Amino acid sequence: MPVQSCRALLGTAAGIGVPGTAPARHGGAPRQGAFGTKRPVPLQCRAIPTLAHPSMRGTLYIVAAPSGAGKSSIVNATLARDPQISLSISFTSRAMRPGEENGKHYHFVSAAEFERMIGEGDFFEHALVHGDWKGTARQSVEPQLAAGKDVLLEIDWQGARQVRDKVPGAVSVFILPPSRQALDERMRKRGQDSEAVMAQRLAAAREEMLHYDEFDYVIVNEDFDTAVGEMCAIFAASRLRLEPQQRRNADLIASLLAPEN
Repeated sequence: MPVQSCRALLGTAAGIGVPGTAPARHGGAPRQGAFGTKRPVPLQCRAIPTLAHPSMRGTLYIVAAPSGAGKSSIVNATLARDPQISLSISFTSRAMRPGEENGKHYHFVSAAEFERMIGEGDFFEHALVHGDWKGTARQSVEPQLAAGKDVLLEIDWQGARQVRDKVPGAVSVFILPPSRQALDERMRKRGQDSEAVMAQRLAAAREEMLHYDEFDYVIVNEDFDTAVGEMCAIFAASRLRLEPQQRRNADLIASLLAPEN
């Protein structure tokens, strides 16, 4: 299917405008996209009512991307429009960067503490990334899924592979930058790393992107608001799959299919 047609379908599902089609009416104000493009901001993702159900297990969403692709910005914007999904805060042994807060961006612990937690079996998934440990604690995921709530993990490809092995029904999304130049420029705008570290991170980004084809969906973050709309479309589509719809609408389906008296 041509890219234009794919994006038209995604735009229809998420309520966003698509170049070459009639503009959508959102009521949102224009904003600056992650790579400099201004577009109207959709107010919210399309919600599926009564998502959390006692008899239903929640959906686990995995989002991965190379550093600088805009993953956190897209995830945060999507979660702001979709209150039905909660973000699991990862643990890391790396140093805190300027502007980061413990417990909000990551749970920051020492390498020794992280390794102690590995030994105790505290992690749902963990991996050594750029020389630092990153992982998701079990208590951040399993109780919420069991209660029928959706959970989103921002992790790397190694963690994503572990999670897919443990949760075959997980929905995975990989975010790509529109070009290598855009990726380089975005990473340099942070101004937080030396040239040596930058070179290492760019090499690691290429390694990360080699695994894009292990994921269910791929989003190219050429335009920020389009990318957020596409993420919303993925969430909406996953909630309309056969099994969750059967459980969510069991009484309705039973009444519709009941034989006539």
